[in-house]
Amino acid sequence: MSRIGKLPIELPAKVEVSISPANEVKVKGPNGELVQKVDRDITVSLEGNKVTLSRPTEQKRHKAMHGLYRSLINNMVNGVSNGFTTNLELVGVGYKATANGNILEFSLGYSHSIFLVLPSEVSATAVTEKGKNPIVSLKSNDKQLIGQIAAKIRSFRKVEPYKGKGIRFVGESIRRKAGKTSAKK
Repeated sequence: MSRIGKLPIELPAKVEVSISPANEVKVKGPNGELVQKVDRDITVSLEGNKVTLSRPTEQKRHKAMHGLYRSLINNMVNGVSNGFTTNLELVGVGYKATANGNILEFSLGYSHSIFLVLPSEVSATAVTEKGKNPIVSLKSNDKQLIGQIAAKIRSFRKVEPYKGKGIRFVGESIRRKAGKTSAKK
């Protein structure tokens, strides 16, 4: 059995799971509702307050799908009960971010500002404290969506290895390279 796939998913209070005959799992909780279509070979069952997944054979594909869908459903349960937060840090002189409703505006050293329209499922805040780097916080109940948006924001200004300037996750360590050294004789 898959180490991940064989683990049952415990449902917290106020979280409801429904499984349709077309193998579509709906998870509803205090933070919203999420839907995931599950591969037809994987069997999803609900017993009490536990969701379990099983696979028909030991094929490599079935093993991969078993763990994948268990993780996706677990992330859905965590999302509708607790939610997910991702923090991005803008490192660089003059780098700024402002949040107006569902629109993020970035000033990242280009000749123009970059505007990003966020989906309705994601909320963002931008905090700038004096003497510290600006921080953009993304909140959502969908882990996949928040990861895609964070990756999109990071692609606006990738972290460069010499000075460490760019957009990074808070707490992320960047491998720095040594610059040129001139030989003095």
